[in-house]
Amino acid sequence: MLKTFVNLIVLCSLFLAAVVSSKHHGNPADDLVELINMNRTAHKLPELSNSPGLGCVALQCAEECQANCTSDNAINCHPSADDFTEIFAPNCGVELPTFGTISGHVVGCHHKDLTPSEAFSNVLFRDKKSFSLLGNRSHNEVGIGIFRAHKHKGPYLWCVLFSSSQTNTTFVLDDLGRGIKQIKGCYSGLSDACSRQNRNTDQASYVNICVMLFIIFFLSTSLR
Repeated sequence: MLKTFVNLIVLCSLFLAAVVSSKHHGNPADDLVELINMNRTAHKLPELSNSPGLGCVALQCAEECQANCTSDNAINCHPSADDFTEIFAPNCGVELPTFGTISGHVVGCHHKDLTPSEAFSNVLFRDKKSFSLLGNRSHNEVGIGIFRAHKHKGPYLWCVLFSSSQTNTTFVLDDLGRGIKQIKGCYSGLSDACSRQNRNTDQASYVNICVMLFIIFFLSTSLR
């Protein structure tokens, strides 16, 4: 019985370690950046720099557009230039003198939580117009924000911002690159920029599985 108990602990530990050490720590925004760069390199275009400042601005844009998502997963949202410089950037802690040129943006929404590859193909880059924007040679940087409108349900919103400005000198976050802590949503460019409501739920699922296994183990031993 002791050996079975020890094996159960080891198994659960391995499960949790695998989840915690996942590539982007549960940040689907970074996964989307990777998909964008894979697509660009496949078409012999240079990869884009993953800018956390631009990503945070994209998150603000996604949150701003949450009321525009229709029941059939369509969205029409075009924040003004003033919104970007006067609201989104300060909300992130982007140093205003470093606010660069946004060379393109894509906003999409869906009422179901989609994987990064599903969001890429079915929401963000599903037509010729958005796909041509993806392959624009003037882009140097990219930032992605993901926002869930309600705590326990969608719609989910994705915003991709491209910039043609010089890499590493624009969209600089203050406080030594940390900017202002975001309470909701995810944005690309930081190792762990997801809030609790947008994190991948695999870790919680594995914890629940382990708890259930322990309960079953103790119930089975107590009935012997």
